[in-house]
Amino acid sequence: MRANDSFHIAVIPGDGIGVEVVAATLDLLRKLEAATPGLRFRFEEAPAGASHYLQTGTDLPETTVRLCEKADAVLLGACGLPDVRKADGTELRPQVDLRIIFDLYAGVRPARLVPGVKSPIVGADKRGIDLVVIRESTEGLFASMDKGVVTQDEARETMVITRRTSQRLFDFSFRLAERRKGRGGKGKVTCVDKANIFRAFAFFRQIFYARARGFQDMTADHIYVDACAVAMVQRPWDFDVLVTENMFGDILSDLTAGLVGGMGMAPSADIGDRHAVFQPCHGTAPDIMGKGIANPTATILSAALMLDWLAERHDHPAAADAAARIEQAVDRAFAKGLHPCEFGGTDGTAAVAKAISDAL
Repeated sequence: MRANDSFHIAVIPGDGIGVEVVAATLDLLRKLEAATPGLRFRFEEAPAGASHYLQTGTDLPETTVRLCEKADAVLLGACGLPDVRKADGTELRPQVDLRIIFDLYAGVRPARLVPGVKSPIVGADKRGIDLVVIRESTEGLFASMDKGVVTQDEARETMVITRRTSQRLFDFSFRLAERRKGRGGKGKVTCVDKANIFRAFAFFRQIFYARARGFQDMTADHIYVDACAVAMVQRPWDFDVLVTENMFGDILSDLTAGLVGGMGMAPSADIGDRHAVFQPCHGTAPDIMGKGIANPTATILSAALMLDWLAERHDHPAAADAAARIEQAVDRAFAKGLHPCEFGGTDGTAAVAKAISDAL
């Protein structure tokens, strides 16, 4: 158990509204630190993203990578700007590079409907939505990143699924489902694939059921990705933990964010065996940066994910308690009528952050 020493957190504000929502989240974490015996942080900020690229010609400096390597966890805003691109026309993506560098194979994308937040799904306010999409984050179709072949007549990208990464991914998913079951979850993991068409996904599903045999107290099932998309908008409350390939996870996690209020309510984590990065699912939103209207809730909930991960990794009850307190504060603040600009309301970044802070 980690006792009196502090958690070293690498902070990468990034670009656009990333800087604003990270600042609001750090204020909240400092308030928690002051009010929680045994919980201490050491924040160290580092640059990455489009703004740094314009200044230096690199979007992820080696000094930032080294800081992330030695830190206990990484809190990331959002990186990249649509009009800042590499020579090949692609956007800058230091957040994706960090996944590859540190082998962060498990992309954790929770979707929980907070009290007082409207879902477009009829009946969701009564039935509730509380699921997690686990997106494999280092291979799949994204393994072809920067390696695709384009000729005058055709373009080709290659999907890669390996046994080793899939085994770790499925074990992670079942362990998460076990933890969620201990908190009232369903204890169910659903493999989302397209095994009826692609050999790679048949391979993926075969490994899934092989690993499921090591978790006899969990329910394991599968669904095709197209059927999953339909089910998510008809009965999202039936799902618990869904695990899928990188590209499918990229799409489905945005869909689930839409079920619970939008990207400003969607936290995420990219987790490996030793390192983890925590960030909101949303992007840099350059159209609203500097206006003070960005919703910081996704980043604040990402910080709760970070504390929960640190608590499990270091057997640290104070961090676990702080994570739960953040989620409870978010619930209380929105239940009282908090209405961010993202929802068409008038509560900007400072107002949302203050309401959640007050609810602590």
